Amino acid sequence: MSFAVVCSDLTFGWPDGTLVLEGLNAAFGTGRTGLVGANGAGKSTLLKLIAGELSPASGSVDVAGSVGHLPQDLPLGTARTVADLLGISEARAALHAIERGEATEENFTAVGDDWDVEERARAGLDRLGLRHLDLDRTVATLSGGETTMVGLAALLLARPDVLLLDEPTNNLDLDARRRLYEAVDSWTGVLVVVSHDRELLDRVDEIADLREGGVRVFGGNLSAYRELLEVERRAAEQAVRTAGADLRKQKRELEEARAKLARRARYGDKVGESGSLPKILVGARKRAAQVSAGKHRLLHEERLAGARERLTEAEEAVREDAAIRIELPATEVPAGRTVLTVTGLTAPEPEPGTLAELVVRGPERIALVGPNGAGKTTLLRAFAGPAAPEGVAVRRGVDGVRYLPQRLDVLDDARSVVDNVRAQAPAASVNAVRAGLARFLFRGDRADRPAGTLSGGERFRAVLASLLLAEPAPRLLMLDEPTNNLDMASVRQLSQALDAYRGALVVVSHDLPFLRTLGITRWLRVDRRTGLTEVEPM
Repeated sequence: MSFAVVCSDLTFGWPDGTLVLEGLNAAFGTGRTGLVGANGAGKSTLLKLIAGELSPASGSVDVAGSVGHLPQDLPLGTARTVADLLGISEARAALHAIERGEATEENFTAVGDDWDVEERARAGLDRLGLRHLDLDRTVATLSGGETTMVGLAALLLARPDVLLLDEPTNNLDLDARRRLYEAVDSWTGVLVVVSHDRELLDRVDEIADLREGGVRVFGGNLSAYRELLEVERRAAEQAVRTAGADLRKQKRELEEARAKLARRARYGDKVGESGSLPKILVGARKRAAQVSAGKHRLLHEERLAGARERLTEAEEAVREDAAIRIELPATEVPAGRTVLTVTGLTAPEPEPGTLAELVVRGPERIALVGPNGAGKTTLLRAFAGPAAPEGVAVRRGVDGVRYLPQRLDVLDDARSVVDNVRAQAPAASVNAVRAGLARFLFRGDRADRPAGTLSGGERFRAVLASLLLAEPAPRLLMLDEPTNNLDMASVRQLSQALDAYRGALVVVSHDLPFLRTLGITRWLRVDRRTGLTEVEPM
């Protein structure tokens, strides 16, 4: 098989000395590859190296053909237009000039063979659900989702040989995600996509797992990859059990050998003291016994060391990321209790079934869905308080109302994990906080690390701990796009934590597979024009 992208002994580090990739080898060929790995593994950095936006410290990246890269955060200028973002402004301006009669060589050169550039650009926008966008519209007026889709349209318009997408579904509503899925399905060249979107990753041909500085490729989509990992995990766990049993056996045999040798030594001493044998013979036997005992002890110690090594290797082979296991009984809300009442939810053009009032009772789990720019975040912030839009009244029926914004910026980087949690639960003892943090996988010295030094996954767990271990216990929890930029292990840990939560939950998300894991009881669609309506489960 020939590869369009080949990375050889690739090493890259940041100016501050932080090493991201070291001696990495990877290759990507025709087809769709999903690049996965933990936060901080270097996935985005690898895409930038392939795109030529970063230069490796050593090693090489060889790419056959042109490259198109859609980063997580597009470099934008607020004065730029949609046409600028599509990369057609020069050709379009020259085309318009020719139409006005300015038939100069410079204008013909700028147009080249691309006489239908505007038609193709509009068709590309239409394909991605952006028919409403004017080519002269400024980027500053676009939503985050619209900007991402225009960036994708620009790449599809350029038709590169290698397409690199970095978390392309972030900030996209459900309709935009479906259109992106269709674009991925129809791509016939080389595609490498970094994503935590399970539905998108189920559309790829192979999974490349970037872990511990290496890339391991699995044929098939995300579901097939997970099935294989589950088989590996079970085999690895069996190996751990076998190695553990062997270690216990070797320890037992070493103790038994030591006891046996000690009995022999005591017997030899008694024989020597009795005088029944000549001293020279006693000395010879004693020296021979000591040599034999030394060899015997060394043999058992080598076996014990080998057993320890096999156990360590077996434990390292277990690929299952650590699970959060917590109980949160204090968050429980009785079924009939009114948790939240919101009135005055009027809309400019209400449709039949539009809610003018929202009442949340007991441990309901509500999903707020809707298109980008519909006002979901605004509504969630109103629920959390303290301010609400004009005409809207919010009444909360429980203590412990907690809100998690999209940016997850709720930690003080200068304070330790313990101190961050204690700031939310000042009456709790240090021991109680540490016990709680241990269930979020912060054990021992890990809990004393400053928040600013945590990795992405660690920081997310610390945020979860500060939210769920707070006092009073959170009984109304509001989350805004909580899975954005999270690796799959962190998404799974979030689901585990929310499974232990017993209060009312309101979550804004476009991540349907994630929402389906939460046991959502009501699905509400938010639309700035038609208002808030209850919809069928998705």
